[in-house]
Amino acid sequence: MRNLPTVTRNILLLNLIVWLLTVIVGRAGLNLNYLLGLQYFTSPGFHWWQFLTYMFMHANFSHLFFNMFAVLMFAPVLEREWGAAKFLFFYLVCGLGAALTQEGVWALMLSQGSLAVYDIPYLITIGASGAVFGILFAFGWLFPDVPMFLFFIPIPIRARVMVISYAAIELALGLNGLSGGGDGVAHFAHLGGFLFGWLVMLYWKYGEKYVKAWWSRIRGHKNDDNKNDHWSEYHYQRSL
Repeated sequence: MRNLPTVTRNILLLNLIVWLLTVIVGRAGLNLNYLLGLQYFTSPGFHWWQFLTYMFMHANFSHLFFNMFAVLMFAPVLEREWGAAKFLFFYLVCGLGAALTQEGVWALMLSQGSLAVYDIPYLITIGASGAVFGILFAFGWLFPDVPMFLFFIPIPIRARVMVISYAAIELALGLNGLSGGGDGVAHFAHLGGFLFGWLVMLYWKYGEKYVKAWWSRIRGHKNDDNKNDHWSEYHYQRSL
């Protein structure tokens, strides 16, 4: 743990602490998932902070383990590549994007009749998977040819191929859930993490330089105006 970057280490510790707290208070009869898990925005149990807190909640130890294992494998590389602040921003944006995507999918399912109004109080999403899937996408973007090994498959797979394949599987499972064959997993939240991670990476690669150029032009025009306004300070004047 000492060798891990700061943000990655704190993400691991915070998720572990929250899970232990959930277990402890659960034995006392308090369900933290209902308070901190993401609920549909019209639910009586919905609170704004759930867009952040849901990504630190987990259903059981295996859910926690596999999410944090992915963080342990991929997050340190990204944090060392970007720095702590940039990585933390990316992680939170992907988690928030996953939450917004899940809210949109719930709204679509309610409008199509796949969910009934009386189901709303029971719609709860928890887990860091959305942010984790954003991390996977970023790793595949930055290191597309790195060989990776999946569990029980002794054949190396390029990171880019693995990420694309994973996204395709999640899309298929999500569409199956929309048609009534759901497995209780928020697959579209995972895809939301992918999507928002892709948008952030696109902005950093292409959009950021245009924003900087636009801002520089604005500042340049402003500086030109200032030069004109203060020209008399620099204009040569002959002494009397």
